[in-house]
Amino acid sequence: MITRTDTVAATAIDDATDRGESRPGQTRSVKAIAGSAKMAAVTSNALVAILLTSLSVRADPSVFPTATTRYDPQKAYNSYILFSGADEKTHLVDMTGGEVHRWDHQGFPSTLLDPRLTGGKPGHVLVQTETVSDTATGTTPGQASLFRNKTIAELDWDGSTVWQWGDKAPGGAARQHHDWSRLGNGNTLVLASLDHPVAGFTLPSVQDDVIYEVAPGGDIVWRWVASEHLDELGFSADELALVRKSPSADYFHVNNMKPLGPNHWFDAGDQRFHPENVIIDSRNANFIAIIDKKTGKVVWHLGPHFALPAPGAKAGLPRPVDQISGQHDAHLIPAGLPGAGNLLVFDNQGEAGYPPVPLKVFPASRVLEINPVTQEIVWSYSGDDSGRPAWSFHSSFISNARRLPNGNTFIDEGMNGRFFQVTPQGDIVWEYVSPYFGRSVIGSEKRKVSSNFVYRAQPVPYDWVPAGTPHAENAVVPPDPASYRVPAAH
Repeated sequence: MITRTDTVAATAIDDATDRGESRPGQTRSVKAIAGSAKMAAVTSNALVAILLTSLSVRADPSVFPTATTRYDPQKAYNSYILFSGADEKTHLVDMTGGEVHRWDHQGFPSTLLDPRLTGGKPGHVLVQTETVSDTATGTTPGQASLFRNKTIAELDWDGSTVWQWGDKAPGGAARQHHDWSRLGNGNTLVLASLDHPVAGFTLPSVQDDVIYEVAPGGDIVWRWVASEHLDELGFSADELALVRKSPSADYFHVNNMKPLGPNHWFDAGDQRFHPENVIIDSRNANFIAIIDKKTGKVVWHLGPHFALPAPGAKAGLPRPVDQISGQHDAHLIPAGLPGAGNLLVFDNQGEAGYPPVPLKVFPASRVLEINPVTQEIVWSYSGDDSGRPAWSFHSSFISNARRLPNGNTFIDEGMNGRFFQVTPQGDIVWEYVSPYFGRSVIGSEKRKVSSNFVYRAQPVPYDWVPAGTPHAENAVVPPDPASYRVPAAH
């Protein structure tokens, strides 16, 4: 654990990142605008041809500013931000980009706990602390270290272990991935991998998704396994056949899991939304589901089938949910926040589905707020809501979104390590690009490559960390990207 109070200046990243290095600079500007600036030398016809060839094409510049690139303190919701960088460390930064604290472990995701869940002690985080070293372990060899964890832990502000789990996990390793949640009773919900044979699947063993509720002493007191509930998720017989024939052992790739929490749907008598019920989503199969905690049955789901927009229909609101694909971070907006009780989800529009769904020519993600009872979209954000091309906001995998107390929405465009806040009208009032690079197998089929991707980021209230922790709220005004130039050497 390292504590720092110095401000991380916006930096320009160049070929030094190939050596895992970064070079400091003085620029604070918008990450180079997507669109014509990304492919200025390509004619419009050639661009369309390229996109038709590869629906997931994206070309970032090799040099771009990092840390905070724009910030309006009067319009943004001011907080800390916690995330694990590609450098495999967990960082706490303020709105101006200054790193105020660091834990030398990564999380999947790292999570800073509400002090109400830690006996009033601020600054406790959930992270991974030990990794299974054998990359050939399990049914999916060669996975990144995030998927090969042996021990997960709660660390205090100083990095000391308060709680850990792994030795009592099946096989002596936690195998936690994508999500976890500390419960009010002191137990911890853990989303994990379970390698085992499943009758009817083509592969001899699958990497199943399992949820454990773990008591403070390490005992598993509740368990839910995805493959035991395939018939409850809305698949047709033909679609289920495709699921069982999947060439990927990680056939569902559940990437989200959390209790629903208090909500007005349950208060009005809808038992499907009991606060202890658990919401999950499957990246590979394009569904979101709610699990009844008492019975284990799926009592609500969105997908895998979605409404088709009527030809020529205008995209007004509210409207039925159209095709989501490869989504992340589905959750009910917590009580007390604008939109409380509605479902918020990062719709990546990445390749997914049984069978795979068709994607648009121009790759673009969106954030959706959905009424879970009517299953209608009531608010959405995409890149063109900020006056930019739709493809200027795109992450085909990872990522998350959270509603903030002032009505803004915090978004992690994970593939590009970019966080930003938008107002309900789509104005970007804060933006940050992670300066923490690392080398990973994620992003290449040939070798480890340098990247600043961020799986998930968490806005953290000031009073969730020890009193006296510094933070700054100095406005950052970006230059016009059309006229900004990197200075030439003299």
